[in-house]
Amino acid sequence: MKRIVVVAAMLALSAGAVVADQEQVKKTQGMMKGNGKNAGALVAMLKGEKPYDQATVDAALAQFEDTAKQLPTLFPESMKGVKLDGDYAPSPKIWEDKAGFEQHIASFAKTVSEAKGKVKDVDTLKAELGVIGKQCGGCHETYRLKKG
Repeated sequence: MKRIVVVAAMLALSAGAVVADQEQVKKTQGMMKGNGKNAGALVAMLKGEKPYDQATVDAALAQFEDTAKQLPTLFPESMKGVKLDGDYAPSPKIWEDKAGFEQHIASFAKTVSEAKGKVKDVDTLKAELGVIGKQCGGCHETYRLKKG
């Protein structure tokens, strides 16, 4: 009887961990999709497809800043090796090179913070978005895998 209770408890804990992992994956993917959507809105302004709008810029930079704050918690050890929907997956390097990953996050956070005070028009947006884009791209090149 004790064995049944122990096995049942272990199964319940495992199921809880799977649900927690799925929620973490959704949170992480949602955050990254939000970044992409906001970056797309800024690029549309640079291309002249949409007029410059400071409120949109401020909202995008706020999203990027929020991402920078949350990034250290978006990839817990429990996500290592988890299958994700979409074309990309986190690289094992996130966990193998935790110090490098955290250093990249800090650099991204600093870049976004500095950009918030500088972007006032299309020209400053172009300059700052280039720097932010390099930060995003550098992280993606090192810590993200293209599936397939």
